[in-house]
Amino acid sequence: VKIAEIEDPLMKKIRYMDKLVDEIAKGRPMEKILRSGL
Repeated sequence: VKIAEIEDPLMKKIRYMDKLVDEIAKGRPMEKILRSGL
């Protein structure tokens, strides 16, 4: 599921946070993740 396909703003936010947490768990610095815009 691509984030853009999710219409509900709350679901979009949840997916975004889930992806963010996943990237942090892999050891990437958060500012680098945010700059890439996921």
